[in-house]
Amino acid sequence: MFASLKRVINNGWKSFFRNISLNLATIFIMVSVIFLPTFLFLLRPISESLISNIKKKVDISVYFNEDVKPEDIYLVKSAVSKIPEVREIEYLSKEQVLERFVEKHKNDPVLMASLEEIGSNPFLPSLNIKAWQASQYEQIAKFLETGPFKKLIHKINYSQRKRVIDRIFSTISFVNKVGIFFSLVSMTIVVLVAFNAVKIAINSFKEEIAIMRLVGASNWFIRGPFLVQGIIIGFISALITFLITFGLCLGWDSNIKSIIPEVNLFDLFVDNLWGLILIQLTTGVGLGIISSMIAVRKYLKV
Repeated sequence: MFASLKRVINNGWKSFFRNISLNLATIFIMVSVIFLPTFLFLLRPISESLISNIKKKVDISVYFNEDVKPEDIYLVKSAVSKIPEVREIEYLSKEQVLERFVEKHKNDPVLMASLEEIGSNPFLPSLNIKAWQASQYEQIAKFLETGPFKKLIHKINYSQRKRVIDRIFSTISFVNKVGIFFSLVSMTIVVLVAFNAVKIAINSFKEEIAIMRLVGASNWFIRGPFLVQGIIIGFISALITFLITFGLCLGWDSNIKSIIPEVNLFDLFVDNLWGLILIQLTTGVGLGIISSMIAVRKYLKV
């Protein structure tokens, strides 16, 4: 049994090297395919951090009339905070709004000069409201526009921000769908390429296959080398992808850290080492075996 398995593996290596140019092309494409789930896996915490930062910055502001007392605004804040869709709410007095404006634009001499020209605080007290989902802002805005506090409110900037809010969240959804789509397309392409590689290998081994049939070789002994070829292609692709991943994580770590300090890419790689190896081997060897089995079943009638 061991001798038979050894011959099958040896024949699989021979089949791999006999069509080395096509197999190398298959490996190149498969590396791209294996890298997709690897890339998505590693960048998941980065994307989650970026999305979280975007969500924190997305809000709507409710501006109150100048004569509204702070106690009345606190009543509005208390009522709005009880709405299930509201994630966070912050009250800013006229003085706080002015303070933030000056801090933000202190290096802009034109704006600072304009503010001095006015001679008084032109800002209104406001509530900054953040919801759990983009779709919930409209509901919150309607509550304020039609509710018991509408006479206290000067303006709600929801209509100006609606387009930006919708675009941010639709972009996030679109990117996720595109990633899944390209993963499926790439997997289909690599299966077809590997399938053709095994098909060519079967044609180049026609004489050997005919001799094996004549001497009564088992179906496993004839089919085995082509399955081994698929496993070899998948394993080499996974190994190359692993080395590329290691190099990128090591090289990009400082760049990613400068943008998102809380994400350490190389530590993420080390912490998820076995998970990454499993993902890459499963994807590479799995695709190699599947494409080989399809080709063997179609073109090798034994």
